Amino acid sequence: MYDIIVIGGGHAGCEAALAPARMGLNTLLVTANLKKVAHLPCNPSIGGPAKGVVVREIDALGGEMGKNVDKSQIQMRLLNTGKGPGVQALRAQADKVDYPKNMLATLLKQENLTIIEEMVDDLIVQNNEVKGVVLENNEKYYGKVIILTAGTYMKAKIMISNETWSSGPDNDKPSLNLSDNLRKLGFKTMRLKTGTPPRVAIDSIDYDKTIIQPGDMYYHAFSYDTTEFRPLDKQIPCYLTYTTEETHSIIMQNISKSSMYGAIEKLESKGPRYCPSIEDKIVRFADKPRHQIFLEPESIYIPEIYVQGLSTSLPKDIQEKIIHTVPGLENCKIVRYAYAIEYDAIDPKQLWPTLEAKSIKGLFFAGQVNGTSGYEEAAGQGLMAGINAALKIMGKEPFILKRNEAYIGVMIDDLVTKGTKEPYRLLTSRAEYRLLLRHDNADIRLREYGYNFGLIDERRYLKFKQKLNKIVTAKSRLEKLKINPSKEVNEYLTSINSAALKDGITPLNLLKRPEINYEHLMSLLKEEVRLSKAEIQQIEIQVKYEGYIKKMMNQVEKLNKLEARRIPEAIDYNNIPNLAIEAKLKLNQIKPLTIGQAGRISGVNPSDIAILTVYIETYRSKHE
Repeated sequence: MYDIIVIGGGHAGCEAALAPARMGLNTLLVTANLKKVAHLPCNPSIGGPAKGVVVREIDALGGEMGKNVDKSQIQMRLLNTGKGPGVQALRAQADKVDYPKNMLATLLKQENLTIIEEMVDDLIVQNNEVKGVVLENNEKYYGKVIILTAGTYMKAKIMISNETWSSGPDNDKPSLNLSDNLRKLGFKTMRLKTGTPPRVAIDSIDYDKTIIQPGDMYYHAFSYDTTEFRPLDKQIPCYLTYTTEETHSIIMQNISKSSMYGAIEKLESKGPRYCPSIEDKIVRFADKPRHQIFLEPESIYIPEIYVQGLSTSLPKDIQEKIIHTVPGLENCKIVRYAYAIEYDAIDPKQLWPTLEAKSIKGLFFAGQVNGTSGYEEAAGQGLMAGINAALKIMGKEPFILKRNEAYIGVMIDDLVTKGTKEPYRLLTSRAEYRLLLRHDNADIRLREYGYNFGLIDERRYLKFKQKLNKIVTAKSRLEKLKINPSKEVNEYLTSINSAALKDGITPLNLLKRPEINYEHLMSLLKEEVRLSKAEIQQIEIQVKYEGYIKKMMNQVEKLNKLEARRIPEAIDYNNIPNLAIEAKLKLNQIKPLTIGQAGRISGVNPSDIAILTVYIETYRSKHE
């Protein structure tokens, strides 16, 4: 008997298994192929807008993805540096060989974690409570809690035009029976699809016709604890090119041969809106004369380039014609053709915010099986499911991140409250408090949680507390000092294009000027810079964006008041007079835990919330 059994060794499964094992629970990970643990079947990158912040959040909570990509990356960049801190994020090219290898090594040496290489076929459920799993060979393993992270493998089917076959990503073995058995248990499933572009031989590209995209020439890390870095001059560049009018013409002439546009009749699955196929882009953006194509290296060991932006399910001969119209790829050799993959996922509205199923006690879901896209979204869910599964066994309160605390909280709230009909992707625009959910402050937001769960050790926690103390002390000191107008001071300010002083000012207030940074203050004070880059960044952001942050915190305070108003479990929404019919249906389906969550349900209007609030007060006065 195990405490926790995790099904699937993808990005969600790895985090879901490591978290409870590190919290001291006896954990079993069942995965079909040890060679494909933490596999990167699609793009060879981790991070990007919003997603990069999630990787930082995973690290702040004590997860593994950030550490692993730091060890495995071959290039790293900080995106949106010309914009505000609320949209900046790291993006790394991860080595497709090193990343899975390093994650597997971490799993194998983890205490309290057992790994077996098998396929799970069914769940053992008694009286609406999960008891264990049934393997494909009919062997049974029992556990108190099960976390299902089946990724894109359930009833998976690969499609290249009208050529289709049963397969998981990269021709892996699919899970043929698990989703059927979930439906027998009453779960509502949906059919989703995604795609991948061709890979071409690295030496068959004319790079002179492309635009080089090098990594940043200063060190970055996803993990707050990374101390060893890949040498900057050893980074491998990406390259940018574009589609042409000829590219678009060939695609439109052959659009009916695409499995997404008529080659397969009655295709009901939904594809990712924010990572569309090249066919989809040409059709939806017919006015665009060209689209970006990024040539991304997959590994230092594999001589292949990932052609980002050219996902397609057109026939192989058409793929050959298309790719040879792209500048730099006229003579390239395709080593792996593009394909689309269709698979089963569950409707995430069937889950509580802990990611536990509402209908079956002890059964958690995490990752792409919940309708998300992307490695980062999967890993974030896996970590949260692992933590909550452990807390459930320990008899402790569940861990639910609020929308103002983390992108992970935004994602899970979106999934369980609103659901999705297409592969869900995190975007900065989904977070109404994105100035609070920055790349730079994930540890300040979340590391305390990780420490309390036992996922952050004393050494890492002490390092974090020292950082906080330095920031607070430095800000307090800058608030007490004073810089008076003098010839020397004003000449320096003028030299850096800042207005001269007429009166004395505290360094903290002077820092509010957009053109002034912390180093300028130290020059004016004739002091050495003794803080780290990260500590200086925190001071500058907290001071320069103070007004915006305060305004957002006032909004958060109102939100938290709504989130604090719990909805009694026993309420029957059908009994609430004057509540709209649609609101009753949606509220009964979602079963929101708080007034705040109820207000975010699609189809529930402010008038419904007002009626519900009054009803709850009356209900409590009668029953409490």
